[in-house]
Amino acid sequence: MLEKKYNVIVVGGGPGGFSAAIACAKKGVSTLLVEKYGFLGGMATAGLVNPFMGYKLKGKNLTSGVFNELIDRLERERALDEKQVIFDDEKMKIVLDNFIKDYKVDVLFHSLFTDVEVHKGIIKAIHINGKSGKIILKGDVFIDSTGDGDLGALAGAKIEFGREEDGLCQPMTLCFRVGGISGNLPAGELGKELTEILLEAKKRKEVNQPRENVLVFSTLIPHIYHFNTTRVIKKSGIDVFQLTEAEFEGRRQVYELFNLFKKYSPRFKDAYIVKIACQIGVRETRRIIGKYVITEEDVISGRKFEDGIARSNYPIDVHSPTGSGTVIKGVKEGDFYEIPFRCLIPEGLKNLFIGSRCISSTHEAHASLRVMPVVSGIGEASGIGAAIAIKKGILPIDIDGCEVKKEIFN
Repeated sequence: MLEKKYNVIVVGGGPGGFSAAIACAKKGVSTLLVEKYGFLGGMATAGLVNPFMGYKLKGKNLTSGVFNELIDRLERERALDEKQVIFDDEKMKIVLDNFIKDYKVDVLFHSLFTDVEVHKGIIKAIHINGKSGKIILKGDVFIDSTGDGDLGALAGAKIEFGREEDGLCQPMTLCFRVGGISGNLPAGELGKELTEILLEAKKRKEVNQPRENVLVFSTLIPHIYHFNTTRVIKKSGIDVFQLTEAEFEGRRQVYELFNLFKKYSPRFKDAYIVKIACQIGVRETRRIIGKYVITEEDVISGRKFEDGIARSNYPIDVHSPTGSGTVIKGVKEGDFYEIPFRCLIPEGLKNLFIGSRCISSTHEAHASLRVMPVVSGIGEASGIGAAIAIKKGILPIDIDGCEVKKEIFN
């Protein structure tokens, strides 16, 4: 059995994970990033989630170092339309390869996290499985960027799941792309036309589609449209049996929608499915409870914190866990809120950061902070915190979040 040792080990290579690893390695700390796929990007690549949701206020970025550098790198590769914040997910994979290599982050692809060794609140090692068999990875600091809180939960962190009244999470969505649609309509207009077709079909009970509208975006490829409009309800993203059912159901909905539009929209006469995401998009699963729980009131009031390490003005955006409907509650006009560093430090574990969407929050606050630019900022803060812990020889639980904030926003 192979064993390796690093100062910092990051599990999960999505926006939180690659941002954490890069931020940490920038400080000269030996860093390993573990990813189950053969590429980085998480929901941006495997989940085909596009575009980046709002990260600007009055023309200025609310995001910080790693995400802003990613934007610059994508623009240099002509892989981003910043006006619409749509990006090329295939080029994104290559951009992230180079980004991670430039800062000398070690990476293990095709490696699945399976177990953790914990002693008195200190994580000593994690186990991963891959083509080489089991590998034991020992570290001083660990970062959970799995999105689902897999590492934190298995290590014994306190968790919450779903909304308070019934434990249900936001639904999942399988994104897909369609080409050959005639007319070259703006995405918003196309979405309105197709929504009318969908609603009429639902009245006739011709289709089984929980969502109430068709959400369409443009892409960087002419005449290719991006669809974020399936809705898989009442399935758990951390139950492998239900997750399997969700993947089947997501593809069923994709094909049913495509055939519906093919039947009733003249624009779809020559249309074809270009691509279906290789993984269903999971909005919400576990939330790892930490030193502070960020709430709906914190979000909509635009609350600031002394240790606020990520900023956002994205609204609370709750897709109905049971069917149709989406609840939107905006941040105070012209303002933003901050996420305190304390939300990244789980109760009962001394050397773990949460560097993804599953930080300490309520169901409602999570519905705002779950988007990729914000998650990148959360990941960056966890990486900077990990580097500070290593260099000072202290535990993450003892770090002053105000110091991390200064590193990010000064």
